[in-house]
Amino acid sequence: MAMCRIGAIKSLNYVHPSQALLLMQSQQKGHDNSGFAMVMHDLGGIFESYKHLPTLSLACTDEGLKVAEDILHAAGFSRVLQWVPETNDQPGLDINAMPNYVFETFDYPKHYRKAEQKEKEELLLDMRLKLRRALEKDEMGFVYSFWPDVVTLKEIGDPRDIGTYFNLWEPDNKFTARVITAQCRQNTNYDIVRYAAHPFFLQGYTALANGENTFYLKNVEAQRKMHRGYIGFESDSQCFLYTLHYVHRELGWPLRYYKHVITPLPFEDIERREDKDQLLAIRQSLAHLEINGPNTIIGVLPDNTLFTCCDAKKLRPVVVGRSADTVVISSEVCGINEVLPDRDWETDIYPHEREIVAVDSNLEVQRWRQ
Repeated sequence: MAMCRIGAIKSLNYVHPSQALLLMQSQQKGHDNSGFAMVMHDLGGIFESYKHLPTLSLACTDEGLKVAEDILHAAGFSRVLQWVPETNDQPGLDINAMPNYVFETFDYPKHYRKAEQKEKEELLLDMRLKLRRALEKDEMGFVYSFWPDVVTLKEIGDPRDIGTYFNLWEPDNKFTARVITAQCRQNTNYDIVRYAAHPFFLQGYTALANGENTFYLKNVEAQRKMHRGYIGFESDSQCFLYTLHYVHRELGWPLRYYKHVITPLPFEDIERREDKDQLLAIRQSLAHLEINGPNTIIGVLPDNTLFTCCDAKKLRPVVVGRSADTVVISSEVCGINEVLPDRDWETDIYPHEREIVAVDSNLEVQRWRQ
């Protein structure tokens, strides 16, 4: 795997994706023009009044759009908002575009409107998996997320041209969010599959990574059996998302234990700990979710907490910079300089290989040592 560039912005104010493009552009190296993708949580603009309803993020052919809408309609979903971004298809752009990009917000089927939150969340996952299966035939479409208060855009091509195509260089107040994670990737040795582009999203969780996971096959074999939503495995970094979802949502453990699962402490360190029983249990029951190799992970939780952590040897850089109203995480400090040029550089955090740095909704930054 080649180096990717990853970044995240979390703000008290609504931020336009042009900021994420700037964050990425300053880190550009040669030949990394194979794509740009982003996930936006906590939406402003036209989506702000519909935070409680799920929005579908879909790139598809005309036929794919019809298939998707028929499936949702048959399940009882009714559309309340449709936003089709104005695209700017000028000659010479390096972008492998799909015919349609659709962001549609739906009301739940009638018999689900009073359902428990968990029940709605399972329904949304099942619908997304169903849509994905239906659209896989002839590559009719790609369903990136179907979730309240989240939109996802992934495209193949040069990030700058993708920004131009979607008119994302010009800030406006229609399309904004308080949390944006983004990645540009270099050409890899694999075929470029749209689903393989980070960030990855599942039931309110987002994760993206810079680097590689040499325990990928071990992770995949375990995860395939753990949850119906753990599918695809087009990239070794998808495992980071599935482990996050499993530890935090399925097992209900606090975020700080995520690090203990992916980079467990040596046994002699565990022995000295008050929570050694829990940590030994993790090492025994979740050993197959350990990861290895050089990587940095950035993640978002359903409550919009943003966090980052590194591999146990810290072989990939990451830095956290902040101003009064915004926190930026970037694989290189030049990205933060672009977005927050006036911040106090002295307060930049370079996460330690044994910690998670987490940012809550008040932008309080917490550092949890393993």
